[in-house]
Amino acid sequence: MSKVGFGRFESLLSELKRRRVFRVAAAYVVIAFAALQAVDVVGPALRLPEYTMTLFVILAFIGFIAAVGLAWAFDVVPGGSPVTAEQDEATRVSAARAHVLAPASDMPCVAVMPFLNLSPDAENEYFADGMTEDVIASLSKIRALRVISRGSVMPFKERGQSLERIAATLGATTVVDGSVRRAGDRVRIVAKLIDTTTDRHLWAETYDRRLTDIFAIQSDVAFHIAAALRAELSLDEQARIRQEPTGSMEAYDLYRKGRSLLIHFTPDSMERAIDFFERALAADPSYALAHASIAIAYAELGEGGMMPADVARPRAAAAVASALRLDPALSEAHAAAGYIMSVWEFDWVGAEAAFRRALELSPSNADAYDLYGRMCRSLGRFDEALELIRRAQELDPLAHRTDVANALLRAGRYEEAVLEAGRAVEFQPGDARAHATLAWAYLKQGKAEEGLAELERAVALTPHHVQWLAQLGQARAMTGDEAAARAILRQLEQRAAAGFVSPYHLAYVHTGLGEHERALDLLERALDEGSGSVHGISGSVLFAPLREHPRFKALVARINPAAAT
Repeated sequence: MSKVGFGRFESLLSELKRRRVFRVAAAYVVIAFAALQAVDVVGPALRLPEYTMTLFVILAFIGFIAAVGLAWAFDVVPGGSPVTAEQDEATRVSAARAHVLAPASDMPCVAVMPFLNLSPDAENEYFADGMTEDVIASLSKIRALRVISRGSVMPFKERGQSLERIAATLGATTVVDGSVRRAGDRVRIVAKLIDTTTDRHLWAETYDRRLTDIFAIQSDVAFHIAAALRAELSLDEQARIRQEPTGSMEAYDLYRKGRSLLIHFTPDSMERAIDFFERALAADPSYALAHASIAIAYAELGEGGMMPADVARPRAAAAVASALRLDPALSEAHAAAGYIMSVWEFDWVGAEAAFRRALELSPSNADAYDLYGRMCRSLGRFDEALELIRRAQELDPLAHRTDVANALLRAGRYEEAVLEAGRAVEFQPGDARAHATLAWAYLKQGKAEEGLAELERAVALTPHHVQWLAQLGQARAMTGDEAAARAILRQLEQRAAAGFVSPYHLAYVHTGLGEHERALDLLERALDEGSGSVHGISGSVLFAPLREHPRFKALVARINPAAAT
């Protein structure tokens, strides 16, 4: 049997096991045999016709086929609950939400350590990082595993600690350790799966292949890890893991370079990343992941007030539409669609469905959990928001701390927000957003000096980003330093005359100065333009002084009519 044929046979066996077909068949055979024995015993006493046994055997055989068919069609899941294609929509939505928030602590947890670059050319570092990210993405499609996200494993690239200690920090029970050596069109990849509690190697393999085999290697690694951890895969999961994202190595190379820039989420890095993604699409226009990444980059630029929404929004929408058309089963594309629907379209039902779909397709997609949580936070669903964002942090333990702190801040839990934001600052002292979040947690506690100091640090870390400068202007006004606030306002207006400054950010300073009508003028303009994070104003602590104003309530009603009733 060929490898492909054997692989399909294995996939079929796995799906038959998952749907409990073997179990149903065995139970049916036992019951049917007992019934046949009974007929054989009581038949003569009841003077049944001679053909009775033959008829019973035929009926039993037909019943066997029907039972096995129903077991497959109804997909009997663990716990005995059948799921059909005609399942009621409300039940499906409820089940999807329950799955999204289901405990994951009892699942095997895998951390894929950054693959070491052993290539002669140091510039191939992005390729080794790409291998790490792609193996994580493949494993994340397996529902039976919990996979630590890229953002949390990359700080351990230099292996400054033992694997056991790294695993303990990340909450993982096993780690994948490996290396990549690329030379010309050849690649040598070494990968091994280690149980860090026993230091036992569960699996190891060396691949010496042509570069064009890179996707087959990534799939093989994922399948072997799943097998070693006894994680059952459905046919759908296996098919998605085997799916090659592109047939062009040139496109893949350019995409990996773009991803290495996108993760920094600065205006410059995101615009440079978009350039690489567009070059990747020039090499392969059907590369759905490149389209999805363009959508995320433009959405981040637009929501962050770093680019006019009339530029960012249509580009993001076109990119996500292309991604979904090319690959309707791409988790990243559904997450991007949910992000766009919540930020600009205020389609909260559609956004929630998109996030759930993203998590169905990739249950360890930490970014989808985080974006879903941020949407709930905007709607004032703070308990759900915290649960979702904490799940993102569980999958990406060293990231998403700032989003957790922000959710706590919006929920009025200021002491907890200080603790969480403080941990974020401690871990990433160069993260301006973490400093700004900590600042507002301090300010809400009446600790003006500490709050202003944290905002000053945020501004110093990102001198070209107006968001934190505008928040510093608001804080200066709120703490009685009107002269400093107006000086910052003049800086922002000068920048707006020379380039783009979101009206959403200008509204910060006017709110702090008590100029509420002017602040509301700017917020209405921001809403009309789709500029900045206007979708989340209802729970924003920065706009709390405006909440009882009729114009503010009208704005909230436009964004989320349900909140106004």
